[in-house]
Amino acid sequence: MTEARPVALVTGASRGIGLELAKLFAADGYDLVIAADSDAIESATAELRRCGGAVVPVRADLRTAAGVDSVYSAVTADGRTLAAAALNAGVGSGGAFVETDLEDTLSIVDLNVRSTVHLAKLVLTDMVRADAGRLLLTSSVVSKMPGPYQAVYNASKAFVQSFAEGLQGELTGSRVTVTSLLPGATDTRFFERAHMLDTVLGQGPKDDPAAVAKDGYEALMRGDRKVVASSLLAKAMAAANAVTPDVVKAAAHRVVARPGSGR
Repeated sequence: MTEARPVALVTGASRGIGLELAKLFAADGYDLVIAADSDAIESATAELRRCGGAVVPVRADLRTAAGVDSVYSAVTADGRTLAAAALNAGVGSGGAFVETDLEDTLSIVDLNVRSTVHLAKLVLTDMVRADAGRLLLTSSVVSKMPGPYQAVYNASKAFVQSFAEGLQGELTGSRVTVTSLLPGATDTRFFERAHMLDTVLGQGPKDDPAAVAKDGYEALMRGDRKVVASSLLAKAMAAANAVTPDVVKAAAHRVVARPGSGR
C-alpha cells in the first residue's frame, strides 16, 4: 500500500453491493482491505486491482471473533488509520421461525449484529482517536418493518439501524461520521441464499446493486445520516413504513415473504 493514499475497508466485498462499493472507493483513489467468506473474493480482488490501487483480501468468517480480528489485523498492518469503512456483510434466511434451523438462525445474528458491533468497535475507536473517518453501515428498508417469515433478518436490520442512529448521536460534534444505507430488494444472491426464490419478494423487481452502492457511497462522502437506495419503489416503501402501523406492515410482509407465495 502507498502511504499517501487513504485506506478503506469493505466487508461482504466479493459480490453485490459490497463489490460495487469497493469499486467506487478504488476509483476515488483508495487502497482497499476487502473481506468476504467465499472463493469469489479472489476474482473481486483481481477486478479491483485493475483500478490501480492496492487491494488486501481477507477471507474470513465474520460470524466468529477470530474472523473479525483477522480483518482488523489486516486493516492495521501498516499503521494507517482507516479513512472509511463500509460494514456491509450480511445474510438472511426465509421461512417460519419455528421451522428454520437454529444454527442458521443464529448465524444471522452473529454476522448481521455481533460482527457489525465488534468491527465497528475496533475501527471507530481508531477513527475517534484520530478525529477523522467515515463509517457506512448497511441497514435495510425492512429495518422499520416487522418480518413474518423473515423475522430474525428484519430484526437484525432494525438493530443495525438503531445502532447507527445511536452512534450518530454520540459522535455529534466530531469529525467522524456514520451513515446508514437502507436498500430495498436488490439483485444479488441474497434471495437465493435465503431460500426465498419461491416468494413474492424473491420474484419481484429488484434494484441494481451498482445503483444502490452509488447512493450509499455518495451519502457517505457527504456525511449524511442515512440514505434509502436506490429506486422509487424502495423510497416509497421507506416512506410508507414511516406512517403505517406495525401490525399492518407485518401483515403485508407475511403475504410477500410466505414460502410458496410466488408460485
